[in-house]
This record gives sequence, C-alpha cells and structure tokens, in this order.
Amino acid sequence: MQTNTERGKMTRLRLNQEYRNKIANRMRVHLEQENTQEKQKYDNLKAEQVDINDNAWKVAEQIVRRHYTDEDVEKARYLQNKFENVNTVAKDSCFHFHYEGTKEERDYDNNVKIVPSTIEKHFDFRLNGSISTDSNSSYSNDNEYGYALFRDELKAQEDCNPDILIEQEGKDNNPHKTKYVDNNNTYLGNDDKGYGKEWNEKYQLDLIGRDYCRDRSIACTKEEFSFLIQWKQHKGQFVIAHQKWIKSVLDQMKEIKVGLKGYKYLDEALELCTELGLNITDAEIIRTNSTGLVIYNPKNLAERIKGMKNKNVDRKAKIEARLLYEQQQKENSLN
Repeated sequence: MQTNTERGKMTRLRLNQEYRNKIANRMRVHLEQENTQEKQKYDNLKAEQVDINDNAWKVAEQIVRRHYTDEDVEKARYLQNKFENVNTVAKDSCFHFHYEGTKEERDYDNNVKIVPSTIEKHFDFRLNGSISTDSNSSYSNDNEYGYALFRDELKAQEDCNPDILIEQEGKDNNPHKTKYVDNNNTYLGNDDKGYGKEWNEKYQLDLIGRDYCRDRSIACTKEEFSFLIQWKQHKGQFVIAHQKWIKSVLDQMKEIKVGLKGYKYLDEALELCTELGLNITDAEIIRTNSTGLVIYNPKNLAERIKGMKNKNVDRKAKIEARLLYEQQQKENSLN
C-alpha cells in the first residue's frame, strides 16, 4: 500500500523549459515593480525632467533672442516671403553657445600658462539630442534619454523594449538589438511623429541663418553656459539611474535563472517565488502561455468563440431569440 508521501512524490510536476520561461517572465515583472532604492532614484529623477528641460529652455531662449530678436526674425521672414531666392528663417532645437573664457596651455619649457579662449558647446533640446558634456558634435544623439523617459509607454508596445540598450551593453549590433532599437525609435517618432514630434515642437525657435547650427554659434554669459552644462548633467544622471535600476534587476534575474535551471520540480520554483515575495500557484503557470495570458479550458474557450459569431444579427432578432430561449427553459422546468 502506498503512503501519502509516496503518492505526493508521484504527482509532483516536473519543471520543463516552458514553465521556467513563464516563471522567469513573472519574476522579471515582479522585480521591476518592487520599490527598491534604485527604482525610487529613477522615479524621483523622472518626475523632475519636465521642469529641468523647461528651465533650461528658458535660458536658451533668452540667449537666442538677444542675438536674433523677434523683430529681426520678422524682417527676415518678410524678405523670405517676398523673394523666392531667400531662404533664411527656419525652426531649430539645437544651438552652439559660447563665451570668452580662458584655458591652460604649456609653453616650450612645459610651463603652464593661462590664455584667452572661446569656450563652446553644442546644446540639443530634441528628445534624442546628445546629453554628453564632452561631445561638441551637431550630429551625435542619445536614444537612452527618450527610452528612460517614455519607458512605460514603450513597455506597453508589443515589439518595443526600452531596456534593450542596457540588456545589450557591450555587445555589437545584432538583429535582436537592431529590431528593438528600430521599433523604439519608430514608436517615439523623434522628428516626424509621436512623442518625439510633440517634444521637439515644444522646444524650437525661429532662427536666422544656414541650416547647420555650428554656423551660428551664439554668445552667452559664463553663468548661462554653466547652467546649460548642469542641465545636460541632470539628464545624464537620469539615464544612469535607469541603467542602474535595470542592471540590478538583470543581475537578480541572472541568479534566478541559474536556480530555475537547477530545479527539477515546479513546486521548487514556486517556493523560490514565494520566498522572493511573488505568490503564484502551479495552476497559474500551467494555465498561462509564455507571456502570462490565460489559457482557457476547451469548454470556456469554445463559448468565447461562439460569442464572437453572428455579430450582424439585428437587435430585434436577438430579442426574439432570447425570449424563445427563456420560454424553452421555462417549459423544460415545468416538465
């Protein structure tokens, strides 16, 4: 005669790769929802982004309008509208600002001397504009900021992944990485549509000059310049907070996957989940697909499919059918 223990061992479900994947996906969601220090840092900095961008834009606008006044722009637009060969007014969101400062140099004897120098940097207010304080290129851009800022919106899209650059850090471009980067950028839109278009239209001014912002470096004060450098640094800190948060999740997931790989039975994996604060049952794992969607039993699924049919039946016919059904039910109960 078998004991309860023996019968229990016989009914233990083995942990296959499908179940491991389902549990890992649930754990990833759980870890991202935990209120950790890394997540708090990310959330706090995210809440500041609108204000720091608006404040920096006010400074940039003051600098630009001192050089290109509203009256100057109107005169240039008048000439542009009058003559077909004049094309001098255009909207822009990135600028080269400079101030007259000093820098250290060494003479032939390797002695340090201070010499006058024009200090110049490129400041790009576009959603994918460069956040580096070292780069002075008009062509560099940083997708990380948009991914961090609109992470929730990107996560809600089936084929987007706002964490892809963090997950693929140190790896060369590959089809997996390229796919999600392209999808992320397409969804955000950048210059032509979506969040990027809305963002960029908020931060742009009418300027006079050629198409390249390097050709129109605009003078500012040292204080204004320093403020804009700090603005770039704040954006960089937000990106770093996103990276640190997701890296902490990825490090935990790495250990979890090692554990899941070593377990033989489903109840062992579920015990691990419980210890980590995620309470799920074997039924939830068995009755869901790899993305966590419920798999209905055959009877319930058939009823759902039947309910999707005959959508073109008019209201009168539906009422008559319902009344007939109720009458039949009543007659059956009397019999």
